[in-house]
Amino acid sequence: MRPTLRPGLTARMRYQVPTRRTVPHLLPESAEFAALPEVLATGYLVGLVEWACIRAVHDHLDAGEQTLGVHVDLSHEAPTPAGDVLTIEVELTAVEGRRLTFTARVTDDVAVVCRGSHQRAVIDRKRFESKLSARAHDPQRAAENSGT
Repeated sequence: MRPTLRPGLTARMRYQVPTRRTVPHLLPESAEFAALPEVLATGYLVGLVEWACIRAVHDHLDAGEQTLGVHVDLSHEAPTPAGDVLTIEVELTAVEGRRLTFTARVTDDVAVVCRGSHQRAVIDRKRFESKLSARAHDPQRAAENSGT
């Protein structure tokens, strides 16, 4: 992490909601989701906040570092139909070791759509993938997951 990774970093994005980011498209294999209105899905809203947070800190990470989401505390206060434009604004408010805390606010032309906080952890990509590979190839874990 570079010394410039400190509170006060911000990102602002605008995003026009396509139909493919509405609730019926979140899990197309789910008949229950398919029956719901075509408004921005909360799952995609969370992804937009994460995207803005990634952008806020991208230039302040060392080579090989990335961030992964570890906690989400976001409201979804207003429906946004396909075609509407969202403004996503995030600010890095705390850096505690490798844990980053952001505040977020998302609006459209009519209302506040979302507000809250999001935490991300700075990871070393190669180290993370090595641990993930070891976890995936752990015989004990494989036996536990197979139910045997």
